[in-house]
Amino acid sequence: MDMKSKLNKFAGGAGTLFNRAVQFTEEKLGSAEKTELDAHFENLLQRAEKTRIWTERVLKQTEAVLQPNPNQRMEDLLYEKLEKKKKDRVTNAEQLGLYMVDSGNDFGPGTSYGNALIKCGQAEIKIGTAEREFVTQSVNNFLQPLRNFLEGDMKTIMKEKRLLEVKRLDLDAAKSRLRKAKSPNAQQQAEADLRAAQTEFDRQAEITKILLEGINSTHAHHLRCLNDFIEAQMTYYAQCQQHMVDLQRQLGSYSVGSNVGGGNLPNMHQSSSAFTNNINPLEPSAPPAIQVTAATPTEKKQARVLYDYEAANSSELSLLADELIMVYSVAGLDPDWLMAEKKNTHGVVPLTYLEILE
Repeated sequence: MDMKSKLNKFAGGAGTLFNRAVQFTEEKLGSAEKTELDAHFENLLQRAEKTRIWTERVLKQTEAVLQPNPNQRMEDLLYEKLEKKKKDRVTNAEQLGLYMVDSGNDFGPGTSYGNALIKCGQAEIKIGTAEREFVTQSVNNFLQPLRNFLEGDMKTIMKEKRLLEVKRLDLDAAKSRLRKAKSPNAQQQAEADLRAAQTEFDRQAEITKILLEGINSTHAHHLRCLNDFIEAQMTYYAQCQQHMVDLQRQLGSYSVGSNVGGGNLPNMHQSSSAFTNNINPLEPSAPPAIQVTAATPTEKKQARVLYDYEAANSSELSLLADELIMVYSVAGLDPDWLMAEKKNTHGVVPLTYLEILE
């Protein structure tokens, strides 16, 4: 291409930009007509814009739910932009579980408190693992498809929409030039320009319309992704509940704030960290003072010890997890306690530490 052709092309391009600018300005001032899209097309545009806005909001808030710490979200985004592998983090529940296990081992797994801390810590670690799996599934099955839509199809739609607006300005500018043409030659040239602009506009409108109608399939896909997200949440919460039920079964059921039978807690269980009404939910209420030899026992049953128990005084009996003992109730004994026998020794033991065998 020679220099003259390049200059003519440049001049033509500059002229087109000038015509667009004039048309845009006159439209804003209300002195120029504007080609309006049909109602169906406008509805498609509005639905696409709503889809973009709400997808961005849902995506952002879901990220906040999965990772509440904004600094860590920013760090993850940075790793993603740099295409580097994200750091494996310990969840808060896992960290709590590790602290509980370590403290329980330090206090001694043979003590009631130490053993309870270990069991609680193990449950928290399981919850943390379930949380990690939930986050991974949610990112892969819900967040990533939303991101792919915004960064792929939605960007293409926005690009074609802007191009359609450019073609619309060219069309209206050509209509304006035709109205202003005076000479036959000028009218003939304006009519040719108008036909070309109309063809370009119609072609671009059809391309944009096809993309906009694809939002239907996008919504159907996002619905499937939403179902996957909810299913992952249900699985996660069900796992958490099951871990807590299992933990409660191991620790036993404790009635916080009540002390049936009027018994008092042993001094070793009284501390500033006790819960409401000075009742420690990890320890049962102490049995009332009784005379073992004077009591009339009921039928003896075999029981399995669920976890270790350290006797608080001479009337109680220490227990080891998984050992088998004989138990029976005694008149006047707190219903939360049973009399136990093992190896020719007697003493009261907490019912919640036992599994009665039929």
